[in-house]
Amino acid sequence: MRIGVRLGVDVGSVRIGVARSDPGGVLASPLETVKAGKGDVDRLVRLVEENEAIEVIVGLPTSLSGREGPAAASARRFAAMLAGRLSPEAVRLYDERLTTVTAESGLRAGGVHGQARRKVVDQAAAAVLLQAALDGERLTGRPPGESVPGSG
Repeated sequence: MRIGVRLGVDVGSVRIGVARSDPGGVLASPLETVKAGKGDVDRLVRLVEENEAIEVIVGLPTSLSGREGPAAASARRFAAMLAGRLSPEAVRLYDERLTTVTAESGLRAGGVHGQARRKVVDQAAAAVLLQAALDGERLTGRPPGESVPGSG
């Protein structure tokens, strides 16, 4: 297992959930919700710098059958923009099927409802995504998902 903080990013059309791992890459925790749109990539680059993250895992939303639709294309574009601003090989795409559903269920079970849940569900989904990627790396010994090449 590689050592270093990773950020998990759940890209949505309105909000972007961000989670952070511990330096050992064992546990993912919700970090922040970023408003999608102008300045979102700038904020994520700052979060990478502030947390000294070695990698960003961006969720790739695919259907249960594994097909990619418009949301996956949007996530790929966002990951490419982010990769263009970070060091080479610092951004990876990881299959995020059911992360939001899992996050919603966990928050509901924890007694978080209504407006309070909407404020943190994106962060929780990013944490579910990042935890799955960390667990996958621990099991296989390989970096999770697919690398997104930077533009420089």
